Amino acid sequence: MRMILAVAAVLYSASAFAQADKPPMVGDKPLVQVKPKGAKEAAAKPAATPKGKPQSVAVRLQACLDIDDGTKDRLNCYDAVMPPAPKPKPAKAKGYADCRFFKEEDERLSCYNGFAEAIPKLPKN
Repeated sequence: MRMILAVAAVLYSASAFAQADKPPMVGDKPLVQVKPKGAKEAAAKPAATPKGKPQSVAVRLQACLDIDDGTKDRLNCYDAVMPPAPKPKPAKAKGYADCRFFKEEDERLSCYNGFAEAIPKLPKN
């Protein structure tokens, strides 16, 4: 019984210590978390790729489908994968690469949505 109470006291004090309002300390200095460069841009981009293993365009386009439909954030995600390059009077898009030629944001978003939703889901490793 005493052993159970001792373990409970240790666990309780450890959880109380973990919930302290003070920032974590390393020695006498506070622990600082540094955000990588481009952290602001990373929010609009799909998940980061492991080093040495770039993701395909299809995977990056499908990652944009996780963002709310019809929003500027989803369009920014698509634009990060395929930067826009408007042409005067583009014809109907034959592939996802042709979506970047639409000048109107709504047209470009619906074009990317159509192609990203038509891509078969790839198995996650």
